Amino acid sequence: MSIQQVAEGFMAEVSATPWLEWIAIFFAIAEVLLARNNNVLLYPAGILSTILFTYIFIQPKAGLYADAILNVYYLVMSLYGWILWSKRKKNGTQLQISHNTRNDWAVTLCIAIGGWGVLYMLLTLVFPHMFAGYVISDVAVWDAFISATAWAGMWLLAKRKIENWVLLNISNIVAIPVYMYKGMPFTACLTLFLFVIAVIGYYDWKKIYNINERLTAIDKNLATDQQH
Repeated sequence: MSIQQVAEGFMAEVSATPWLEWIAIFFAIAEVLLARNNNVLLYPAGILSTILFTYIFIQPKAGLYADAILNVYYLVMSLYGWILWSKRKKNGTQLQISHNTRNDWAVTLCIAIGGWGVLYMLLTLVFPHMFAGYVISDVAVWDAFISATAWAGMWLLAKRKIENWVLLNISNIVAIPVYMYKGMPFTACLTLFLFVIAVIGYYDWKKIYNINERLTAIDKNLATDQQH
């Protein structure tokens, strides 16, 4: 295949991509870049992207109903995270970046594994009767897995846990071939971009965490010295 044919194919895909999907992609990119920078404005950007992608996913062409449910969850968790990140404690500090505890991992696995099973049953047993006029997902196992792991990642993001990037990237790496299969190449490219940014975000958050830990240790030492 020549470069010209590749370019022509690319432009054809660009032309075939609905403008609504482009807007959703724009806000999704803004969300992950803001998240990487630990900026609370990631939430309004994410809410706009979520609403648009929910509409796109329930269209018969896509038929990604678990992803649509995932986006409803995203909306709820975005509102929750926005409140949590903006809320100040009694001492005036805000929620800080931290690592998962054992309890956090237990909840994370319950959301991911339990959500996978529940969503799969919905896609294969419930939705065929509820949405008789729609094409039911033909990738139910992967559709449910993508959504369940992203559910867990969003919960961790709201809690400002570093491991949110790990769960979101597990979801992303599975989602890329599914979106290609579903004829959504630019959403697949977006997901690949999000995967790369999530890797960077993981290390950026670790740096912020380490800096905060050092500052906290210095403050404790100073407080101890003052007491003596």
